[in-house]
Amino acid sequence: MPAPTTPPVTVDVIIELRARAGAIVLIERRHPPLGFALPGGFVDVGERLEDAAIREAYEETGLTVTLRSLLGCYSDPARDPRGQTVSAVYVGCADGVPHAGDDAAAIRVVQATHITVPLAFDHRQILDDYLVFLLTGRAAPVRPGKVTAAMP
Repeated sequence: MPAPTTPPVTVDVIIELRARAGAIVLIERRHPPLGFALPGGFVDVGERLEDAAIREAYEETGLTVTLRSLLGCYSDPARDPRGQTVSAVYVGCADGVPHAGDDAAAIRVVQATHITVPLAFDHRQILDDYLVFLLTGRAAPVRPGKVTAAMP
């Protein structure tokens, strides 16, 4: 049987800075689609999701992140204008001063409750889910789309 064709898998990390209550790290994207985004990127073959999240966060911000929770998985086929991706989004924390690296043109440290910069992808939805997570401890809700195949 041939291997199924599936969308690429990505990870994103909401990095909370321990020294600044309520502050998270955004990157300004160096490549299209432009705008600000959570640090993240593609999972390498043979790599665990958690390891990819830690690696991508370090490559883009220079911060060593400790993951504390899986916020949720985001898979809307329209979430990335370059093509369908599926992203596991983690909440993590770090110490230190972030600096732009890899695909990040710049870094912005913002209050999670007051983000005024334009966000790429579906990161506004992710950050809205994060704010609910902070208040309730609940992971992101399940948002099923329309069913396209016959159900048994």
